[in-house]
Amino acid sequence: MVEKTESNVSDKQKNFQVEKPGITVKKQEDFSEWYTQVVLKAELADYSSGKGFIVIRPNGYEIWENVKNFFDAEIKKTGHRNAYFPTLIPESLLKKEAEHFAGFVPEVFWVTKAGNNELSEPFAVRPTSETIIHDAMKRWIRSWRDLPLLLNVWNSVLRAEIKSTKPFIRTTEFLWQEGHTAHSSEQEAEKEVSEILDLYKRVAEELLAVPVLIGKKSDKEKFVGAVYTTTLESIMPDGRALQMGTSHHLGQNFSRPFEIRFLGEDGEMHYVWHTSWGISWRTLGALIMTHGDDKGLILPPTVAPVQLVIVPIVFSESSKANEVLSKCQEIKSQLQSSGFRVSLDSRENYTPGWKFNEWEMKGIPLRIEVGPRDISNKSVILVRRDSGKKESVPLEGLSQAVLTLLEEIQRSLWEKAKKLLEDKTKNASTFSELSEILDRDSGFVSTYWCGSRECEDQIKDKTGADIRVIPFGQPSDMSGLNCVLCNSKAKFFVYFAKAY
Repeated sequence: MVEKTESNVSDKQKNFQVEKPGITVKKQEDFSEWYTQVVLKAELADYSSGKGFIVIRPNGYEIWENVKNFFDAEIKKTGHRNAYFPTLIPESLLKKEAEHFAGFVPEVFWVTKAGNNELSEPFAVRPTSETIIHDAMKRWIRSWRDLPLLLNVWNSVLRAEIKSTKPFIRTTEFLWQEGHTAHSSEQEAEKEVSEILDLYKRVAEELLAVPVLIGKKSDKEKFVGAVYTTTLESIMPDGRALQMGTSHHLGQNFSRPFEIRFLGEDGEMHYVWHTSWGISWRTLGALIMTHGDDKGLILPPTVAPVQLVIVPIVFSESSKANEVLSKCQEIKSQLQSSGFRVSLDSRENYTPGWKFNEWEMKGIPLRIEVGPRDISNKSVILVRRDSGKKESVPLEGLSQAVLTLLEEIQRSLWEKAKKLLEDKTKNASTFSELSEILDRDSGFVSTYWCGSRECEDQIKDKTGADIRVIPFGQPSDMSGLNCVLCNSKAKFFVYFAKAY
């Protein structure tokens, strides 16, 4: 199957995808096309004129804002503060940490001119902010009293994507947060790495209802310049893994070249210990892929910009129209005062059925139908987006009924996604089993690895899969366990997968 991206989807196809109502392909039959249609038709994002760039529309941006607001509030509870740093980074700064610089060079955009004048030194368009932030930290940190320094940045970064692009999943420019901290001891830095990873897990599982595996990356897959990288990995319905976030222990790999030292309580000078960590709008891609169905998007209530939509069941010529609309407005006010995010679709030029289909495609968790008969019965009809189940609910106690249903929807999405992860995880004890599973089912394959880069590279070359995560809590006894490729003594229990 050819993955449709900006580079191979024609303008004619794009226009057709938007203009023809509804999702025109089934999720299981053409996953890539289904995903693209959901992104465009649910009005989450649109293509931009530049290859690899997208425009994030209000429907999509508000989901990102809900993720952002949750995470931002949580890190502020632990003393982290937001800052902002320049988009352009002098080449000399980027070169200070050699491994980091070499790792990013293929992806960096360079600014070499100002107007018609050549610059004396090129600027890199920010691929990540370690170097520019550490340059500032050098000026701000003097003694142990200045530590820990806990910074977070909400920004965008640009990377010249070598692989094919896909909205939210892999684009030239993307929104993210990146945290950067400095500590007086390695133990404190490692604690920071672990605590942020746990918070990312909450974002994925509690907010987005996307289950993840957590652990470390292999040395081959770790962030360039890091001592080690911890990661969250999810599995998508097409069997491909998706990295949901990473938290890096940088050790003193940046503090030494940048000369970031502090006067310790012992009266001696010491280099600081660094961490960095980030999640991006890739999390939105995971949400779309994991929960959507053939009708379109399904949003977890926790991050849905609109948690419930009220649709009046009236016709413009009906004598009951004003009464129904008045009752709908009353219900909206009541639910908003209870803290719900509510929309009233009172448009007169669309039928209720058309509205149902549109709001279902946009993934709104709960629909409230209100007609003359419902008003007479002092009730409304509630319709769940995830299951389509309808039920009549009394107006008295409506807020509690809505809260209960939204909690049930969130839980149901989580349970379905958890089952997907379980179904898409297999075990292999031999290379032939590993290859067969990856060819037939894809997904995560758990197995054992000797720890050698040679075996890791050969498996990648032969199967297209790499080590997504080395989980925490490794077996205490590896005796009798052998590497899936070379059959020598195993050192690690790992998960392989093909990935986005």
